[in-house]
Amino acid sequence: MGQKWIIDVLADLRAFAQANDLPLLAGQLDVTASVAVAEIMQMTEGTPATVHGDSAGSRSISGAGRTC
Repeated sequence: MGQKWIIDVLADLRAFAQANDLPLLAGQLDVTASVAVAEIMQMTEGTPATVHGDSAGSRSISGAGRTC
């Protein structure tokens, strides 16, 4: 998985947020990591990405509307 580095970066950012009393940011980074994992899996497996989680709800992730 060539994009795994982004998961590691998000984990580092989450650890920083937790260590510096930024719980909302840490929670948002959990959601962001879930989205990243789903999209990476979609790229490698060719299936639609779905994200499940407390603050993410359950939704499909698509590339529609991307500007970059």
